[in-house]
Parts: sequence; structure tokens; C-alpha cells
Amino acid sequence: MGDDTFLVLDPGAFTTIQDLGRYGYQTLGVPISGAMDSYSARAANILAGNSQSSAVLEMTIRGCTLAVMRNAMVALTGARAGIRHNSVERPAWSAFEVEPGDILRIGQVSLGCRIYMAVGGGFEVPLVMGSRSTYSQAALGGLKGRALRKGDFLPAGQAEKLPAKNTVPEEFIPQMGQDTELHCVAGPQEHMFRDKGRGLFTCQYTVTQRADRRGIRLEGPRIEHSHQSPGTIVSEPILPGNIQVPADGQPIILLREQTAGGYPKIATVVSGDLSKLGQVIPGDSITFRSVTVEQAINMNIKEQERFKSLQSILWQES
Repeated sequence: MGDDTFLVLDPGAFTTIQDLGRYGYQTLGVPISGAMDSYSARAANILAGNSQSSAVLEMTIRGCTLAVMRNAMVALTGARAGIRHNSVERPAWSAFEVEPGDILRIGQVSLGCRIYMAVGGGFEVPLVMGSRSTYSQAALGGLKGRALRKGDFLPAGQAEKLPAKNTVPEEFIPQMGQDTELHCVAGPQEHMFRDKGRGLFTCQYTVTQRADRRGIRLEGPRIEHSHQSPGTIVSEPILPGNIQVPADGQPIILLREQTAGGYPKIATVVSGDLSKLGQVIPGDSITFRSVTVEQAINMNIKEQERFKSLQSILWQES
């Protein structure tokens, strides 16, 4: 276990410890969990000199206030929010050193939904089923299986190396805003929808208030089931990004804390676009674009290459 590095003075709205997820236990009803915006979480870890899978803080809507207990390198990415290090304003998507006695305040988001903070050495809470991610509904993982509370101590490891650069170049910072386009491949039950569900790709939908780590309910033009479809199916395993449509015709995008679904799935968001869903808020608009499986694979390859380029730039690797 690492040394206590921070004391929580204000936990924010909903701050948890997450890594890249808990895989291999969905058959037991244990979801993947992990960072909702994995791109931002991985980038924060690279800035802090960690492996991409190290545990980070995920802050939702409003960030936390921390008292620093020992020297450390911290990095913040994700949604835009005011970052104050003592009396100094710090830019997002950058890393900086903190010392004992410092106060770090992360404010309300002004763009996006979730803020990520990495610390050199990673947050060291116990591994549960191979992951440090918090699944709060089952009190599993993270810090005592829950969101942070005032008075919590946060242990972290020791950084093995520091990056040569402490700011992510602008071209590697994802755009966030009120309009999000998602690329999708056909779903396993597209035949259960009128015209194979092509209407999904011709309309704009709005994120409703019913949006959390389990899924996002949308509101917009009704998607019609075919006459042969009752609007439900026998519950079956799902993947993050599956878009299911209940009888009311309003899509639901399933996310990282759901393991099964009982509605027909019209399409699936490609893996490279899932991080975008970690940054949408109620009222944002979403449009869908259909791609082939081959195109989706190529998009994923390009995303991985992009990340390798970012790491090379920050760590100045040849």
C-alpha cells in the first residue's frame, strides 16, 4: 500500500477511484466499471508518468478539494473546470508538482461532465477482482467501495519516471460541447426494427436527466419496432455502447455498469467513441453515424496509434 498523499477536504459531487475496468466477471453480474472517459484517464496517467492502467480520481460535475501531505506530481484532464493550486490557477490537460501543505481545488465543470486526476505512482487502493475501480452500487473496489468523503486519506505510490513535457498538445485534447456524433455498427437485433432501424441515423436525440454510469436515456423521434417484435427479448449479456430500444421507441445507450439487457439492440457505439459518452450532460444532443465493422476496426487502430504518438511526445521517446 502506498503512503497517504492527500486528505479530502471536500469530496465534490461524486468522486470515485477508477482504472480501466474490471474484466472477466460479467457472467457473475459484476460490471466492468472503470473510467467513463478512458481517453482522459489514460492521458492523465501518461502526464503523471504512470502506466495507462493506473488508478485515477474521476470527478463528476464538481471537483474535489484536497490537502497535500507529501511531494507528488499530479495531472488533470477531462472536462474543463477551474483548477487552483494554492493561489495559482493551473491549466487543464497539464501536470505539476505539489508539496506538503498545498491545497488543490478543482471547481465546477464549465464544459463536459467528468474530470480526471492522476498522481505519480497511481492511487493505491486494494485490488478487487483485478481492478481498483469503484462499483458503488455493490460497495466494491475503490476506497471502501464508495465515493470519497470528507476526511478520507488517499494513498498513492511512488512515481518511477516523470514525463519530459507537462502539457498535452492541443491537437490531442478531445473536443467537448453540446453536439456529439457517435459512430455505430449494426446491432444484433436490427431486424426487429422497421427499415432495420435506419431511422436512428437520420435524427437528432437529446440526453435526458436519466444518465449515469449504467446508461444514458435519450429523447427524440420514436424508433418503430417491426410488427414481429414485441419490444422485448430474453435478457442477454450486453457490452458498453449497446443501444437498446424499449417499447416506447426511445434509445438507451448502455455503459460500464450494466451486464445484461432485455430490449432489442439496434446498434453498438464503436469503442473509440465511448469516451465521448463520459463527457455528455443532460440537454446535450447526440447524432449517430453508421459504419461497417471494418471501418470500426480501422478507427480503433487509429485511436491506439494516436495514443502512442501522445506518449512519445510527452515522454520524448524515439
